[in-house]
Amino acid sequence: MTIPIVLKSKSILGDFWAGLAAMLVALPAAIAFGVTIYAPLGGYYAAYGAIAGILGVIAVGIIASILGGTDRLISAPSAPAAAVLSAFALEYMIRGVNPNTIFIMLMVVALLAGILQITFGAVGLGRLIKYMPFPVVSGYLSGIGLYIIASQSPKFLGMPAETHFWDSLQNPLLWQWQSVTVGSVTIMAMLFAGKLFRTVPAVIIALTAGISSYFFIGLVDSSLLQINSPFIIGKLSNGDGIDLFTALAQRFKNLSDLSFDNISQLFFPALTLAALLSIDTLKTCIVLDSMTHSFHNPNKELIAQGAGNITSALIGGMPGSGTMGPTMVNFSSGASSPVSGFVEGILGILAFLILGSLIAWIPIASLAGILIVIGFRMIDKHSVQLIKTRKTSLDFLIIVAVALTAVSVSLIAASGVGLILAVILYIAQQIRTSVVYRHFDGLEIQSKLIRNQDETDLLLEKGSEFSVYELHGSLFFGTANQLYAMLQEDLKTKKYIIIDMKRVQTVDLTAAHILLQIKDMLHEKDGYLILSRLPHKLPTGDDLESYFNQVGLLKHLSPIKLFDDLDDAVEWAENKIIQESMLEKKEEELLELHDFDLFKERKEDTIEEIQSLVESRSFQKGDVIYTQGDPRGEIFLIRRGLVRIMLPGENRKSVHLSTIGQNNFFGEFSFLEGSPHYTDVIAATNTDLYVISRKAFNLFSEHHKKASFHFMQSLATELANRLRLTRSELGAEVDV
Repeated sequence: MTIPIVLKSKSILGDFWAGLAAMLVALPAAIAFGVTIYAPLGGYYAAYGAIAGILGVIAVGIIASILGGTDRLISAPSAPAAAVLSAFALEYMIRGVNPNTIFIMLMVVALLAGILQITFGAVGLGRLIKYMPFPVVSGYLSGIGLYIIASQSPKFLGMPAETHFWDSLQNPLLWQWQSVTVGSVTIMAMLFAGKLFRTVPAVIIALTAGISSYFFIGLVDSSLLQINSPFIIGKLSNGDGIDLFTALAQRFKNLSDLSFDNISQLFFPALTLAALLSIDTLKTCIVLDSMTHSFHNPNKELIAQGAGNITSALIGGMPGSGTMGPTMVNFSSGASSPVSGFVEGILGILAFLILGSLIAWIPIASLAGILIVIGFRMIDKHSVQLIKTRKTSLDFLIIVAVALTAVSVSLIAASGVGLILAVILYIAQQIRTSVVYRHFDGLEIQSKLIRNQDETDLLLEKGSEFSVYELHGSLFFGTANQLYAMLQEDLKTKKYIIIDMKRVQTVDLTAAHILLQIKDMLHEKDGYLILSRLPHKLPTGDDLESYFNQVGLLKHLSPIKLFDDLDDAVEWAENKIIQESMLEKKEEELLELHDFDLFKERKEDTIEEIQSLVESRSFQKGDVIYTQGDPRGEIFLIRRGLVRIMLPGENRKSVHLSTIGQNNFFGEFSFLEGSPHYTDVIAATNTDLYVISRKAFNLFSEHHKKASFHFMQSLATELANRLRLTRSELGAEVDV
């Protein structure tokens, strides 16, 4: 009883230390993200942004861990949130909107994003979001990385808050050496800390190095040691006694100032934010699954993330997501459950209480240096390899297009561009893939109906009047015209086109219209379009036959035929060719024993002796002649009609082996071996048979040895001919 308790204690201890390590990584980045968002508003808002980042660590970390349940996942303010919200704040500042109003709008955007995430999870979109095309996701992340670099570069150089990226680069005389030095030290520490100090998170070392360098420079430039220095975050006050709690209270008071039109304008930024945070979270969860051999619940996780972001917005924090960096630190530090994420949030409260008064002295250039490194790491540098091959060059172009749109226009526009280009890429790939799996001319394929020599010769002469096309994949507007182009030559010369659709995955209205055109063209020459094996349940859940009925393809008395089996379709086309080639089709007459090929060249007295063995039986169309396992030991000779030989399979499905007609026999193995029948046989038409039982034959052979020998000899010869034919058919199938 004590062992589980010990294991549980070790687990909780591991989660505690892992949560502490994750918090130490998440907190400096969150502070930097918060400053990035609120600094454009001016005044004390930069300091407020630092506090908002910490509050985001607390709220999102605790709520998402409690409700989500994904083992070892750490949720905290993230780069996508910083990119979207800082761009939003900067855009409205340029428009001349009051900073206090933007302050309120940022809260509403975060609230709406949280609500949308909960909606995504509630309606089951979690499973779809994680299948976002990789080039789009890569372009998003690369675009966010570039945006962060561009937005932080002026701060790194010590430029005024309203300075843009290109303006900062064009005015090197305005660069502040103090800011550049602190930022450079921070970047160097961020890059090399992992190699020198493996047990301490690189972000902590980088921030410590940046702060230390700032105070070291302060020994030379005493102005840096003033609380109102422009190089540090500064106090959370504007000189009028406004602090964190006052700012929050004022924000809720001013919330009523937003009109419905104002809130409706916030929907698309919130949608972009919700989508990016959801993608970031689920991407991290997928990586965790691969490392821990577990499976997360994407919809549950989105609901948890949404609840965390709503809570964060209400208490003044910034939104976040499941983040890769802190999560990997959490995992490598020994976390084993969602408790580590809860611990990370709780420890964030202690950090808030302890660091509150110290946040004012954090250098802005140091935070900018951390974010610049994070931005570079977000850029998908491996995607450059995609340009080396022609097959992946389009994927690379999508990544570049999305990234450039994100930087030059907006993340909202980038999302639209990415999805449109991904759809175009998918369509292009589908068009390049042939929808025709196999194609047979009528002379290259034959049905399983065993025909007499006259019919066989006729089909060898006129079998080219039909063709068979086996399709696969998606039959839609991109590939339907491809199919039509491939059919052009056959439509000029063939009367019957068989299209087998067993492997078809989807069909759209354009494809149905193309099939309608094909049918009409065949009808003009008294031909038929023949469809076989229509899927009754496509991957979309649709019934293809019902769909064709709805679009008018399968009209009553229409020159189109449907078959559940490809062989039946081929057999029907063969029969039509035979029927049309015979001016006067003779009605089958009952064969007598001497009419069978089995008894050719046998003497009359031998046939008369065998006649005493046979029993006549008649069956109606659809009657079962025998089933698998029947222990009759009989051989059947077809005097008139057709029978289908079926091999029973699983789930009551049978495989059609062959169809045989007049002047043929079946049941020979049961007759020869005395064993039960191994197939089912069904009358395909009204059928008359001769039947010889093994028991009667054994009695007969005792007194008519010569006649029984001749019968067995004829049977063996015919079976050898059948085996030779089967062997040639199998060889042709292998060649295909």
